[in-house]
Amino acid sequence: MSAYCWASWRGAALMKMKKNKLIILLTLLCTALSYSACNNSDGIPATVTFTEHVAPILYNNCTLCHRPGGSAHFSLVTYDECRKNAGACAYVAKERIMPPWPADPHYTQFVGQRILSDHDIRILQLWASEGAPEGPKDKLIALPAYPVGSEIGTPDLRIPVQPYLLPANSIDKFLLVKVPFLLPADTFASLIEFIPGHKNVVHHVNGDMVKYQFDKKADVFAGERIVNMVEDTASLLQAFQKLGLPNDDGTYPVLQKSVVNYLPGAVGQKYPEGIGGYFLPRKGAFLLNDLHYGFTNKDEVMDSSYINIFFAKSPPKRPVQEFQLGTLGVAPVEPDLIIQPDSIKHVSSHFTVPFDISVLTINPHMHLLGKTFKAYALQPNGDTIRLISIPRWDFSWQYFYTFKKMVKIPKGSTIVAEGIYDNTRQNLNNPFSPPQLVRDRNGSMKATDEMFQFIITYLPYEQGDENISLETK
Repeated sequence: MSAYCWASWRGAALMKMKKNKLIILLTLLCTALSYSACNNSDGIPATVTFTEHVAPILYNNCTLCHRPGGSAHFSLVTYDECRKNAGACAYVAKERIMPPWPADPHYTQFVGQRILSDHDIRILQLWASEGAPEGPKDKLIALPAYPVGSEIGTPDLRIPVQPYLLPANSIDKFLLVKVPFLLPADTFASLIEFIPGHKNVVHHVNGDMVKYQFDKKADVFAGERIVNMVEDTASLLQAFQKLGLPNDDGTYPVLQKSVVNYLPGAVGQKYPEGIGGYFLPRKGAFLLNDLHYGFTNKDEVMDSSYINIFFAKSPPKRPVQEFQLGTLGVAPVEPDLIIQPDSIKHVSSHFTVPFDISVLTINPHMHLLGKTFKAYALQPNGDTIRLISIPRWDFSWQYFYTFKKMVKIPKGSTIVAEGIYDNTRQNLNNPFSPPQLVRDRNGSMKATDEMFQFIITYLPYEQGDENISLETK
């Protein structure tokens, strides 16, 4: 073999050896990286069990509703209950249908938000795919202690609402309800909570408080308790008289608006001591000016709702205030909320704040045609303050969203709320088939009409508000 051929062969052999070594090295490196990624980055165990891995996820995120006495229609407490629903849990978690939290957590963060991590979703998927093994029984954590008859805690006083027998119906029912009370003395409340007796039919409540001067009303319990605004009376004034709301001399007492409210998924807002709260007169009544019952196909449903009162240790130093954009609000819906059949409609509402405010809680509101909702504030310097984004509106879950800390909106900023409505056949929530013209009928609460509202609970700004935590125990 010539020197030239020998050199060429030797060079090729050396290159092949180096290439093989490189392949082996890369293979080992990739194996190590793959092993590390699978076992360290997401912390997924080799075997997923109910007692060790799944129960903590469900107990922390799901059993608030999915338990005996909860609002959901089935329980996820015991192993057998969860095993039967393993596939369903994995699916609704992956699709982020459950736990219900419509607000986009990447846009803004709120108190008490229930959002599963990618890790938790992967755990539920693996558990279902592996046959839902139980695991060691002694590893099962205790179920959280939930308050009975409240979403908040143990109330100081519970006042029953007049029971109402709801027959099978295919239309909304709107009642005006008086809930009178007589206390030993004037006092204060930190929170007033409405609890529906039958959550499947109570859609929402807007409640005010009637404040009587003690010597102007002899009997706060006189008069009717329930008036059907459609069937029983022709006017609001006539309804007030039937309920016995006027003072004994025919004048009317003070009415404090928006004291007790309820929406599906909503929980009463409890703020730090000294913020919010209400003065409770010795003689008074809660006026549920919209107790809205939805549809039911059962022959009869008895609803026995009630109101919980949590007393305050001292008078509120900073009572909260409220305003709303959109329907019946401080700023109109633009353009008008008239949604033609087979159409998509974009609307908005704009309001410029006249002084610095500190926002605590916000509540977006739409009905069945709603598809998306977004709100933000544009400051005078052009900067944007994010408030909320709901990319997939869900009529069934309409929360009062409380910020983790108060959000300052400076004087001269414009609050903007934007909504999209879908009145097409593709909207599975459309109440009409084929689609019909739907509009805002002067604030009608009927689910088949539409609304566009953005309700803001706020305080006049004080220095340092933006540093006050609103997360209460």
